[in-house]
Amino acid sequence: MSLSDVRRDAPFRPGETALLLVDMQRIWLEPGLDHGHPERGPEHYFYRETATRTIPNQVRLLKAARAAGVEVIHTIIQSLTEDGRDRSLDHKMSPINVPKSAPEGLPVPALAPVGDEILLPKTSSGVFNSTNLDYLLRNLGIRYLVVVGIVTDQCVDMAVRDGADRGFMITCVADACAAPTPERHANALRAFGGYCWIADTDEVVRRFEAMTRETVVA
Repeated sequence: MSLSDVRRDAPFRPGETALLLVDMQRIWLEPGLDHGHPERGPEHYFYRETATRTIPNQVRLLKAARAAGVEVIHTIIQSLTEDGRDRSLDHKMSPINVPKSAPEGLPVPALAPVGDEILLPKTSSGVFNSTNLDYLLRNLGIRYLVVVGIVTDQCVDMAVRDGADRGFMITCVADACAAPTPERHANALRAFGGYCWIADTDEVVRRFEAMTRETVVA
């Protein structure tokens, strides 16, 4: 296949596709747990958006991905130490420290890893910068990486751009991501759209379901 035939919306391939969930943790998604943003009450836009749209769409994506045999990888912000001495300088200055013993640092129950799905702790915005994700994806034979999560203009943005720079075909599922405001979410999608295919949950679920049918036929 020549480069002229490669499209950002190229069909996913069985055995070469992974779904990456970014930072879908209780501490950021359950009101009252994120002490770094005390102004966000239960009625804040971010909590309403993630509870009513982002998480339900990710549940749909997870179900379809698992049925299709798509590799599922979760990444969370979590220090390797209790006092966070291993954190990046940015996280120390922020300050952000989610100790490995903190139950609120784990994914929300609806999105919890199952079986032997991979869970990668990170201490930076970019998952490719503070984990061995690149190494893992190449060992797994992954070419197509579907990215969902929070926050759209921070950790999701980094995953999209860094993954594209490393040669992966990136899809960002717009309605399975969220930011603290709709403006930040929309601006981020416009800013990094050149690095990926921006799709919606319905379209990606259809693609996963098509892969399931291909696997059954094979």
